Amino acid sequence: MNQTTASAHPGFSDKQGQYLAFIHAYTVVMGRPPAESDLQRHFRVTPPSVHQMILTLERQGFITRQPGVARSVSLRVDPDKLPALRAAPPKPSYRRALALTRT
Repeated sequence: MNQTTASAHPGFSDKQGQYLAFIHAYTVVMGRPPAESDLQRHFRVTPPSVHQMILTLERQGFITRQPGVARSVSLRVDPDKLPALRAAPPKPSYRRALALTRT
């Protein structure tokens, strides 16, 4: 995390900011909050990783949700305070991963 990011958004980490920015952008574009599977696809992480992030964001007061209710995540952060959403990192290709394991 660089100094600009740290000082511009002191309440949440860079990674948390990206999750919050994605939740906001998805909600604006799709008209409903993302499911955990949407976050998983965008960030290319495992379901437990997404769930832990959701729990952390809720515990820190950045989001609210209704347990047991799908797509009930809502932001408690001013959208103007969110960082710009960056593109997800490229998915590693099968061939490149295979080549790395053979060296």
